[in-house]
Amino acid sequence: MASIEKAAAFYLGKRYDPVAQQVVADEPVLYDARDLTTHAVCVGMTGSGKTGLCVDLIEEAALDGVPTIVIDPKGDMTNLLLTFPDLLPADFAPWVNVDDARRKGQTIEEYAAATAQSWAKGLAEWDEGPERIRRLKESAEFVIYTPGSDAGIPVSVLQSLKAPALSWDDDEEALRELIAGTVSALLGLVGVSADPVRSREHILLSHIVEHAWRRGEDLDIARLIEAIQRPPIRTLGVLDVDTFFPERDRMDLVMRLNSVAASPSFGNWLKGTPLQIDALTHAADGRPRVAIFYIAHLTDAERMFFVTLLLEQVVSWMRRLSGTTSLRCLLYFDEVFGYLPPHPADPPSKRPLLTLFKMARAFGVGVVLATQNPVDLDYKSLTNAGTWLIGKLQTDRDKARVL
Repeated sequence: MASIEKAAAFYLGKRYDPVAQQVVADEPVLYDARDLTTHAVCVGMTGSGKTGLCVDLIEEAALDGVPTIVIDPKGDMTNLLLTFPDLLPADFAPWVNVDDARRKGQTIEEYAAATAQSWAKGLAEWDEGPERIRRLKESAEFVIYTPGSDAGIPVSVLQSLKAPALSWDDDEEALRELIAGTVSALLGLVGVSADPVRSREHILLSHIVEHAWRRGEDLDIARLIEAIQRPPIRTLGVLDVDTFFPERDRMDLVMRLNSVAASPSFGNWLKGTPLQIDALTHAADGRPRVAIFYIAHLTDAERMFFVTLLLEQVVSWMRRLSGTTSLRCLLYFDEVFGYLPPHPADPPSKRPLLTLFKMARAFGVGVVLATQNPVDLDYKSLTNAGTWLIGKLQTDRDKARVL
């Protein structure tokens, strides 16, 4: 049996012989971790094994000392925390399905014992023993963050309005992209569909944020509302601010933002762990962290708001890194439908995702996207995906698109 423990090699399973219709026991499939710097797309219909395969990638990365940022719109990725080195029935008992036990005519304890035995046997067949499971559990810290909620570890989005540690002389284009994404996310949260080029709301807010950041000044919602009422700039283009965007019209935007800020539930967005990627990717003891951002509880607008802010923070953090050819960090997006759609759709999350696909390789940041349907993704992103992980595709259209 060939060794499955090799540096910078992720063990994905064993080779399958389609002619003999059986697993080739002595041929492990080892994936070069450096290939993930050219990114990956995992496609396949529901139940084809996307989540299981991507969980494997994340676990192998953790064993190799590589942190992962996980965006989890459905809630499937929280299972990464269910790691039981001893494989004891008592470990499984709190998590087994009560209805499944009832259908089998078993008590919870009996069903948990059978589940534990099944997992132990199955893992052993794939050369995954208790020692490797224990090493996984000890290699990384697994944390579930719940933006907008204190069910897990809450996340403060105020960090997204703080002046970033980038130079306007060297990184003006990057900073303006960050401002555009942040403003688009904020306007989306208050129900304003804003074109960065034509929208008065977007143009005004972008100028306000740039004015503050150029002076190294941090912003928050209160200061932003105040600046809309009394803009710190007097002209936009060649027009006076009050001509371009009259004060009475600006009050609608003020009231929208104030309604969000005044909502009791918005308090959950302002407390908790700051959205600082360098701190989120490693534990206090230096171990890599698997940071799972669970967003299934949010509305569609709130999800887009948070995902955009998170992605923009990843891009900003990435630009401050030194170059490398090794895999430094993974960004995994489970079920990316709606966040990177084909042209002409242009949600605020699309720009930072495309930026990551184009630039992240140079900084050792790998992006893995999972989706049920290849037509869910913008073609430009697909051309930058070096690895394709393909599960079952049901329709001829989906198969043709992948081909």
